[in-house]
Amino acid sequence: MTDERDTRRGGYGADDGDDTAAVRPSGKRSARRSRSASSGASDTGSIATIDRPERKAETKSGRSERDRSRNPFKRLFKFLREVIAELRKVIWPNRKQMVTYTTVVLVFVIFMVAFISGLDLAFIKGVDWLFG
Repeated sequence: MTDERDTRRGGYGADDGDDTAAVRPSGKRSARRSRSASSGASDTGSIATIDRPERKAETKSGRSERDRSRNPFKRLFKFLREVIAELRKVIWPNRKQMVTYTTVVLVFVIFMVAFISGLDLAFIKGVDWLFG
């Protein structure tokens, strides 16, 4: 249990005695940074984690200026390439799965139409009986 706690806290021991809990990283760090923090650079890993939001803001502002100045056709082609790359990662259903999913959806839609129609008819009859 203490080994897991040591890894999560960036290499600090559970019984160091110093006040390192306030400097503990939030856990939102990349795999590369967590490996370097657990391999012995415990002090610099926590400082780098604290300074990271400032560096992120600097790179974001520089990146947005570059994106605005680029050719819109290049951005469009880059977007389309990324879309195609993401679509290649999709696990497409086979024919049997597609038939099953379509059948389930159609049965559910038919059931819901019948249910709502029944409620509508019941409310119409109730209003006619109450006021009519």
